[in-house]
Amino acid sequence: MAAPLDPRDPLGIDDLLSEEDLAVRDTVRAWCADRVLPHIADWYEAGELPTVRELARELGGIGALGMHLEGYGCAGASAVQYGLACLELEAADSGLRSLVSVQGSLAMYAIHRWGSEEQKQTWLPRMAAGEVIGCFGLTEPDHGSDPASMRTNAKRDGADWVLNGRKMWITNGSVAGVAVVWAQTDEGVRGFVVPTDTPGFSAPEIKHKGSLRASVTSELVLDNVRLPEDAVFPDVRGLKGPLSCLNQARYGIVWGALGAARSCLETAREYSLTREQFGRPIGGFQLTQAKLADMSLELNKGLLLALHLGRRMDAGTLRPEQVSYGKLNNVREAIEIARTARTILGANGISFEYPIMRHANNLESVLTYEGTVEMHQLIVGKTLTGLDAFR
Repeated sequence: MAAPLDPRDPLGIDDLLSEEDLAVRDTVRAWCADRVLPHIADWYEAGELPTVRELARELGGIGALGMHLEGYGCAGASAVQYGLACLELEAADSGLRSLVSVQGSLAMYAIHRWGSEEQKQTWLPRMAAGEVIGCFGLTEPDHGSDPASMRTNAKRDGADWVLNGRKMWITNGSVAGVAVVWAQTDEGVRGFVVPTDTPGFSAPEIKHKGSLRASVTSELVLDNVRLPEDAVFPDVRGLKGPLSCLNQARYGIVWGALGAARSCLETAREYSLTREQFGRPIGGFQLTQAKLADMSLELNKGLLLALHLGRRMDAGTLRPEQVSYGKLNNVREAIEIARTARTILGANGISFEYPIMRHANNLESVLTYEGTVEMHQLIVGKTLTGLDAFR
């Protein structure tokens, strides 16, 4: 007789993964269980990630930083393996996945894809090892979904560039050793590699957050930051540069959001088997089972979608519009799973003794960054109609 279905993998999705895929997943899962889960509730409640530099070095040690990139000390993992790592990181906390995502998919990817060979050699090996943390400056105080209207500018002054402006909601900003900053120039939008010890650069940390509390979030201030000519990415102009990086980060979120959802579902399922009301476990009541069934259904549909997109990325056929399908669906369903799971725990669901409210709060940010729900709806809408509704 066939073995009973595993309630944690009822569709047998693990059967679609290779031994190497599973090994990568299990390595990241074990690291999170050992180094993050015992402390994350306290870090979140305190609104800090106190050991961020130490954690970055450890993540570099297990090959998780820029893991989907080739060469320069990067692991050269597949897109599916990178996605599985993002899932496990966000099952611990969205802030942790954001640290890795901004490091690898934004800052490192930008240098790897658009940087000069000197820029790559200078920064990527140290970033892959976690010795240098990177950040990515695109969003501004008045320009989020409309990066073409950014006000940060770079002007030539002899052989140098001089940058002025502000960036907002920048993960890793105040702990970064290097910032990738996008700015308006007379030649269009261009990207600059900015060592954060350059005079005129500062990154005050943003406090009083109700979401992503176990994450370093900062403003970037550029006040006559003078850089040499070779600080600019040599061959990319316009929004093609930053948008190519955002597509990488969005792909990681397609997987990552499901990690938060899985944590919520598993917490609710286990709770329903031990919490008794009216003389029996609440998991035996029809309404609770309906909630668990719907959450499991959406989680596993999301996993199949993520895996499909990952296979396409590995084959070189994944389009940005397809990533929007994944980001829109999986984050929206993940936050609904978190909210439903909270109802199963009742009042206990708001306690940080359980991860659900922390995940729900984090997912409110994940719902917005790397493209809001509305922006991804319009991307999908344009795909379906051929008509641009952004303006």
